[in-house]
Amino acid sequence: MGIIEVRELKKVFNGNTAVDGVSFSVEAGEVFGLLGPNGAGKSTLISMISCLLDPTSGDALIDGHSVIKEPMEVKKILGVIPQEIALYPTLTARENLHFWSKMYGLSSQDAKKRADDVLKIAGLSDRADEKIETYSGGMKRRINIAAGLLHKPKVLLMDEPTVGIDPQSRNHILETVKSLNKSGLTVLYTSHYMEEVEFLCDRIAIVDQGKVMASGTQEELKKIVGQKDIVRIKASGMLDKAIDDVKRVDGIDGATVKDGEIDILTKDSRKVLAVIISILNQENVKMASVEVQEPDLEGVFLHLTGKSLRD
Repeated sequence: MGIIEVRELKKVFNGNTAVDGVSFSVEAGEVFGLLGPNGAGKSTLISMISCLLDPTSGDALIDGHSVIKEPMEVKKILGVIPQEIALYPTLTARENLHFWSKMYGLSSQDAKKRADDVLKIAGLSDRADEKIETYSGGMKRRINIAAGLLHKPKVLLMDEPTVGIDPQSRNHILETVKSLNKSGLTVLYTSHYMEEVEFLCDRIAIVDQGKVMASGTQEELKKIVGQKDIVRIKASGMLDKAIDDVKRVDGIDGATVKDGEIDILTKDSRKVLAVIISILNQENVKMASVEVQEPDLEGVFLHLTGKSLRD
């Protein structure tokens, strides 16, 4: 049995199903990713697993403890890094960490030592005595992670920890997750950034509309697409109109447009590429680049859902 066992978790809000019978297992010592767009149900899942939200039905076991029947035991095991910053802005980083240490039941001596330890992990020892309100968004995210590590959890839940931060802080967080995992920490990591889960995760569950569409290693997921190619075109112009024509071309299994980029899934890129370019030229679309790639997680998501991961 995995250290996390999610069993048919479901959550309904006012008649709307946010999470629809989700099941998956996370083994001790791995980084498991929940990959999906905003609104897919990832945060609701994390809230139920961390005992912040009661499931409508189903259950989850953390190291053998039920989130429904034994929430206090579960909370001792988990470190939770929420999407929202859970810090007091008018306190310093050290003061925030001491406060959360007390909430976890640490002694004053242990609280001081653990604050020093996690400040080093966050790379912010030299800024420990400055108020949180003076921190950049990335620094706040890093202290947010530090607070979740104070009680030395067995399992760390991280909900979109890099949203809205600078590249330097993002890289620091990703490297921190790698380092923590190497030390033996199990991590459940949610993101809508494909490159993050590719970098971090041993296994991945693709989530959309409250359901797990597929799960496995990156290689296992890519096999779902088979021998198909991704034609990726950076362009400008009437892309939404052009994409409707592209979707009707024989041999194209899916096409999406987002942020000036067209992704097309096809079994034979050489056969359809000339037709695609002709359609785009007819619609006065200006192409900046065209590349053919082997399937990636973006292509898997397109294959499974018919839409872009970035939608």
